[in-house]
Amino acid sequence: MTDNSHENVPSRARRRFPGISSRAYEHPADRSALVALRKLTGFDTVFKALSGLLPERSLRLLFLSDSVRVSDAQFAHLNDMLRDACYILDLEKVPPMYVKQDPQPNAMCIGLDEPIIVVTTGLVELLDEEEMRAVVGHEVGHALSGHSVYRTILLFLTNLAVKVAWIPLGNVAIMAIVTALREWFRKSELSADRAGLLVGQDAQASMRGLMKIAGGNHLHEMNVDAFLAQADEYEKSGDLRDSVLKILNVLPRTHPFTAVRAAELKKWSETREFQRIMDGHYPRRDEDKDTSVTDSFRESASHYADTVRTSKDPLMKLVGDIAGGAGDLGGKLRDKFTGGGSGGGSATGGGGESGRPQDPEEGNSGPSKG
Repeated sequence: MTDNSHENVPSRARRRFPGISSRAYEHPADRSALVALRKLTGFDTVFKALSGLLPERSLRLLFLSDSVRVSDAQFAHLNDMLRDACYILDLEKVPPMYVKQDPQPNAMCIGLDEPIIVVTTGLVELLDEEEMRAVVGHEVGHALSGHSVYRTILLFLTNLAVKVAWIPLGNVAIMAIVTALREWFRKSELSADRAGLLVGQDAQASMRGLMKIAGGNHLHEMNVDAFLAQADEYEKSGDLRDSVLKILNVLPRTHPFTAVRAAELKKWSETREFQRIMDGHYPRRDEDKDTSVTDSFRESASHYADTVRTSKDPLMKLVGDIAGGAGDLGGKLRDKFTGGGSGGGSATGGGGESGRPQDPEEGNSGPSKG
């Protein structure tokens, strides 16, 4: 049985964040969506009512009967990490955690009434202690944010879309919702990566874990700086054709690309925002009820505007040019689609690598699916 106490404190000195609100680490797009949902009167009641339709009880019974529940008696080191993470983020009730036999490195946090965390043997065997600590913190971050509710619904709708594929237009309607949820889901992964960093408090371990998920357990053959350079090359390479391929590649995924996640996390770890949290200055949970939906959406819009302005991606740069009223739009479009340098604007680079093929299991990869 899972111990819901915090008798075991972190194995090395780490800063704790009493009463921390999930708003402290949430990505702006994730935060604005969650603030709006939490403000909806009766929202929780409606989604609780869905529990009779969703296979949550079935999932709980499945993991209880066909996985290993983490405790002092089983996977004790994971149990210590789980309690450490809950202690650091001040999550009062420790979620049950299960280890599932699966060679695919993966983890998820699901559940409507209460979150449960599942990690695969592939993930446990791949990561060292500090890398795994970041992953456990990632999942506890999902639990603290309340992500498990929406992730369970996405899991249900994805399965439902397969079952109703034969109904005319039925699958189209469901997939429209699924596509929107996946966009939020990807942003929620960036939020949880930040939570993992707050728990592990070791940026190199967090990025190293993401690199190993991408390239396997060959750490002596890999380099974190070179891995981060891949993300920079991915963002700025190619022309508009490559930008379109990037979008098409990411749409079916529940997770952002791993190198991109590592780069996003490194960027956040170097911000004043992160340093203020580490210094003990962060939003408190008891202030959540006073959070302004308008302010949250304003922050989200500001973030996207900054992203467009600073992005090295050819499509984002074109959007910035259009927003800035740049002249000779036809010439810019021609140059960016062809990689040419004539006709009114500098080229953003030739050919480049086109978006890589979609991995059939891509939606389930990453240090947390849920």
